[in-house]
Amino acid sequence: MADVNRGNRPLSPHLQVYRPQLTTITSILTRITGNALIVASLMITWWFIAAAAGPEAFATADAFLTSWFGKLVFLASIWALWYHTLAGIRHLIWDTGHGLDVSSAEKLGWGCIIGSVVLTLLTIIIL
Repeated sequence: MADVNRGNRPLSPHLQVYRPQLTTITSILTRITGNALIVASLMITWWFIAAAAGPEAFATADAFLTSWFGKLVFLASIWALWYHTLAGIRHLIWDTGHGLDVSSAEKLGWGCIIGSVVLTLLTIIIL
């Protein structure tokens, strides 16, 4: 039977009550970076197809990819690639049954975030 007092109780945790955990944020970031890498891959594919299509098409694609926006996208893609890689390693560790307690999971999460920023900076410096 239906609950007649339904309006007197909360239906789900609200952001004022529920604080997102680090593992939640890192999980969402893993999904976002995976999708962002698809966009970067499509941009690189466009560049290769434009190179094969002719000088006019290549000039258009190259101008876009070497613009400030294209460089920003590729910079973000470098970070996304490192983050997604480290998050994948974190999941491999979890698959072995290690690091599943809250303390270890948070350390691995911070390791993914900090490690991806450091590796991105190293990549930029080296390249």
